[in-house]
Amino acid sequence: MKTNRYPFILLMGAMLSLAQTAVAQSVHKVLVQANKPGAVIQPTMYGVFFEDINFGGDGGLYADLVENRSFEFPQSLMGWQTFGSVEVRNDRPAYDRNPHYVALTRTSHASKSTGIENRGHFGMGLKKDMGYSFTVTARRHVAGSGDVRIRVELVGSDNEVIDRQTISISSDNWQKYTAKLKSDKTDQKGLLRIFLVTPEGADLDHVSFFPDDNWNGLRADLVQDLADLHPGVFRFPGGCIVEGTDLDTRYQWKNSVGAVEQRPLNINRWNYTFPHRMYPNYFQSYGLGFYEFFLLAEKIGAQPLPVVSVGLACQFENNSIDAHVAVDDLQPYIDDALDLIEFANGPTDSKWGKLRAEMGHPAPFNMQLIGVGNEQWGELYPPRLEKFIKAIRAKYPDIKIVGSSGPSPDDNDGKQFTYGWEQMRRLKADLVDEHYYRSPEWFLSQAGRYDNYDRKGPKVFAGEYACHVAGGADAMSATEPTSKNTFEAALCEAAFMTGLERNADLVHMATYAPLFAHVEGWQWRPDLIWMDNLTTMRTPNYYVQQLYATNAGTNVLQTTENKKPLEGEDGMFASAVYDKTTGDYILKIANTNATERTVEITFNGIKSLGEGTVTSFHNDNPDAFNTISRKDNVVPKTSKIKEDGNILRVTIPAKTFSVYRF
Repeated sequence: MKTNRYPFILLMGAMLSLAQTAVAQSVHKVLVQANKPGAVIQPTMYGVFFEDINFGGDGGLYADLVENRSFEFPQSLMGWQTFGSVEVRNDRPAYDRNPHYVALTRTSHASKSTGIENRGHFGMGLKKDMGYSFTVTARRHVAGSGDVRIRVELVGSDNEVIDRQTISISSDNWQKYTAKLKSDKTDQKGLLRIFLVTPEGADLDHVSFFPDDNWNGLRADLVQDLADLHPGVFRFPGGCIVEGTDLDTRYQWKNSVGAVEQRPLNINRWNYTFPHRMYPNYFQSYGLGFYEFFLLAEKIGAQPLPVVSVGLACQFENNSIDAHVAVDDLQPYIDDALDLIEFANGPTDSKWGKLRAEMGHPAPFNMQLIGVGNEQWGELYPPRLEKFIKAIRAKYPDIKIVGSSGPSPDDNDGKQFTYGWEQMRRLKADLVDEHYYRSPEWFLSQAGRYDNYDRKGPKVFAGEYACHVAGGADAMSATEPTSKNTFEAALCEAAFMTGLERNADLVHMATYAPLFAHVEGWQWRPDLIWMDNLTTMRTPNYYVQQLYATNAGTNVLQTTENKKPLEGEDGMFASAVYDKTTGDYILKIANTNATERTVEITFNGIKSLGEGTVTSFHNDNPDAFNTISRKDNVVPKTSKIKEDGNILRVTIPAKTFSVYRF
């Protein structure tokens, strides 16, 4: 029998529209068990991870403005311009581990000059009224020659000399000489020039040039950016550089301590990894080494988490078993790990504790964690890790060991990840490092990721993660490199992190990655903090990390709607904590919808919330981002709030992450 279905369709459409409107206008009723503090939140919960990528070390955090200061790059004069009679030599060197130096000698004509100049990494950033310390190791080129002088000039991008000093070299033996210069203007692209003044020649090595505001050789503004995050843990030095493209280029911590002049050069694996963004001048001078990392962790109040090689070269780039150390040949690698613990914590009469003291830090660094391997996976990793675990626990039973679950939670249908976790449980690793660089949709779907993890096994370390908006980490289409650090990405991370917080009994550490990127020298994005030669920029993602770390609390509070966690229902996410040190109740809530939502939050067990604050992170444009010139385009805003009762009723704007603190 034929019927006219059109009125019925209209009726159903109208009913569906009304239902959708009702949902959109419904009030979310959230219950916070404020009188029942739950799982302890670890002090290490939110931290930072440093890998020397995007010129994060030399050219970034390390404050020396000179590139290739010891002439040890494979092309010895890379980074230098020469004029006159300049020769690279290695006979009778100043430093046996860095044997190359330059000899400046007179030219064939008195009117011709000899000298060298260095423009640093992407130019030397000079600040008005800033002092700069010049250091060089030098000697007279010809023994017994007369007075030898060099002139050091600080030069602006307009080629005008800003300041100059003359140094007299008075010995036939290598000695350090210093000079002080000052800039009377701000300049993004300054340079350093050194002239031979006298006919008698000079040999020069280890030329360095630091701004006076450096902190222990590190760039002061970047150190402040890290301190303002209030991190609980600091993971270093990587990342893939721990593995190396091959084992010869892996990061070896013992090469990064002791006198900086004797720390041998290492090629950075990000020098050549991306052919479309190659930087042949990207090396590690190791001026930023493990001692400086430990100092920095202490400075910013974070527990140090060094990572050492497990004897596997980068598995992405090496399919042959011959590329890796055989299990039976791992002892030197194990010894390196044990010696590192001694360097960090050992007494001053031990070999490595003595070196730490000689470098200026007699007190131990109180290292409590060590990572063994980076993104290792498959059957090669567990037998190697097992030998490290046995050796470390035998000598240092209190050190917690971090193992790896591989580079991804879902590659190969998750089989590698599942196998990794099975092996970490078998080996009884203390924590398992999970990495995920994924889409906004993935992050929003994973807020309940840890709800059903096994609580009896190792704890979770979300060691590398970042939300990647459409286009991927290596997309080159945008002219603004920081554009991948969008507000949308930050909001999705904020929503996801409510799940980390709710599961703090299991998740003990989390660090965004990568940390730093130079706007002129990046290989990977998004990144937490961007820089140029003079200043830094905090991304929207930075502010999310900061909001969590500064509102971490001490105990989880159960937070539910209809007796279930609010982890994506109707695009809403929430978690709450109690801070026993301040007596504060802290609620974090994210509305990822395109429209506002009204939420009624009952803080069960307390009479009145009283006065507090709300910090809202919102932008009408999900693609909005910060730049060096517009640092405050996307930033949180804090205002006061007061609630006489224990029920907080608020309307949260579309695309907003809010933190309420009473």
